[in-house]
Amino acid sequence: MRLTTKGRYAVTAMLDLAIHFDKGPISLAGISERQEISLSYLEQLFTKLRRKGLVKSTRGPGGGYSLSRSAYDIAIADIITAVDEKVDTTRCGGLGNCQGDERCLTHELWTSLSDQIYSFLAGISLGQLTARKEVQERAQKQTTNVQKVKPDTEQNEESGLDTTSPGA
Repeated sequence: MRLTTKGRYAVTAMLDLAIHFDKGPISLAGISERQEISLSYLEQLFTKLRRKGLVKSTRGPGGGYSLSRSAYDIAIADIITAVDEKVDTTRCGGLGNCQGDERCLTHELWTSLSDQIYSFLAGISLGQLTARKEVQERAQKQTTNVQKVKPDTEQNEESGLDTTSPGA
């Protein structure tokens, strides 16, 4: 299956956005910190998500991103396709030229599997994921962990300590 890091990270970031929707626009820096995804990578993903109408951006102080509609109206498959990912388990990328210019013996099997995976992901919304107990527990833990780390970082910066070099 060709579901790469791009699709996984996009779903993770969108889920983070859905979980924290009640805090207003969410900064990509906040998502980056909680989910340990590079900020520059998130910027690329959110450009695509915005173009596909899944998120909206707010500029200025307190700005960030928010979902463009209810989390229950955004399917996981929509997120994956918005960032140019394909749910495809065939060797030929669905072109039917797996063996020379012909379909291989198992082409239809892998095409059916791809269809099943897409249907599965299309049947799950961000809202359904946010309602899961294990997702809520993990999100709470991430938020707590980030809050624990922040005061130490700010304190070190204020005291002039260099925390980036070994032995600091």
